[in-house]
Amino acid sequence: MKNVVVVGSQWGDEGKGKIVDWLSEQADIVVRFQGGHNAGHTLVIDGITYKLRLLPSGIVRKDKISIIGNGVVVDPWALLEEIEEIKSKGVKVDIENLIISESANLILPFHREMDEIREDAAGKGKLGTTRRGIGPAYEDKVGRRSIRVMDLRSENNLDQRLESVLLHHNAIRKGLGKKIFQKDQLKKDLLKIAPEILKFSQPVWLKIDQFKKQKKKILFEGAQGILLDVDHGTYPFVTSSNTVASSAATGTGCGVNSINYVLGITKAYTTRVGEGPFPTELENDIGELLGTRGKEFGTVTSRKRRCGWFDGVLVRQTIKISGIDGIALTKLDVLDELDEIKMCVQYDLDGKKIDYLPAAVEDQLKIKPIYKTFPGWKTSTNGLKNIENLPENAKNYIYAIEDFIGCKISSVSTSPEREDTILIENPFEI
Repeated sequence: MKNVVVVGSQWGDEGKGKIVDWLSEQADIVVRFQGGHNAGHTLVIDGITYKLRLLPSGIVRKDKISIIGNGVVVDPWALLEEIEEIKSKGVKVDIENLIISESANLILPFHREMDEIREDAAGKGKLGTTRRGIGPAYEDKVGRRSIRVMDLRSENNLDQRLESVLLHHNAIRKGLGKKIFQKDQLKKDLLKIAPEILKFSQPVWLKIDQFKKQKKKILFEGAQGILLDVDHGTYPFVTSSNTVASSAATGTGCGVNSINYVLGITKAYTTRVGEGPFPTELENDIGELLGTRGKEFGTVTSRKRRCGWFDGVLVRQTIKISGIDGIALTKLDVLDELDEIKMCVQYDLDGKKIDYLPAAVEDQLKIKPIYKTFPGWKTSTNGLKNIENLPENAKNYIYAIEDFIGCKISSVSTSPEREDTILIENPFEI
């Protein structure tokens, strides 16, 4: 049986929700392995829109098991709110179809506040975080002072863990002139919701091993995109976790030999939300058109996304970094009205041509894109399901992308509806 990892090959928001939903119909298990509720997936099924943040996309499908892995940081209150929201739309969520890793780290109120304090204090140097507390929670994780799901089982243990983490945070808060955090009230609040969280708690590594032995198909669902990876992205304008495909192994405890196929979701143009370098950004009417036609607003924050031409240099780089086997090209129909379409094929850095994104942010901010121009097709591709029915110029653009990035395009999406997908290669059947 094939196990598939889905990752974003750009800065996130590539349309992973739709593709993961389509793949989840074929999978038995759907797993989130990194990130938190800062990343959202929007699914449109039978006219109903589901906006998921922590819950894996498989939760909306019957007879699927959804897992939140140890690599995810979990805001327990946000999770319970999301569960209630999704249940109000007729979706079943119980211990039969949802598992949370007992080793997952918790996002607590002081993490959210620290996120806000830092962003507000940074001024022009702000990172553009979602202010959900993701970064501070991951910091506590690597600082070995975090509260984990399993810590909710024992009041005495929870008390000791809170002493440790608040010793750190209250010292910082005091230095910033902020009110210190009271342990007793927080402990009381956590113990109140502990039973609702703990009932889903299991050793995820063990469950996945059991599913592998049962020959179950597992779909690993990434959040954000590779260019936001804390090691390989546009640092420091990145998220606080590793978003590459290999994180599916560390974020669940399944072992890298569990990964059989890596699917990279790739938008037919480029978007970015928040601050940071963006070589092909279009701050003009074309950028506005892409944003309007593509409905480029964040699922979680509703922030307007920055838009630009397809950056082939970046996607080719993320394919190599993440070991991507195939590309699901999304939002092709957004380009339907354009007279011409451009793809970045090189950069100019101080007069020198380079074919990769340099690591230094100062270089990333000053590189200039070098484009190859393609004629537009000026006709609707919306809803097309066969590649032969695409306009000739649209097919030429797709083949040019495939040739430049050196990776097979396995599907092409022509609308937000999951049925409107041109399937070339099924990752579960290769």
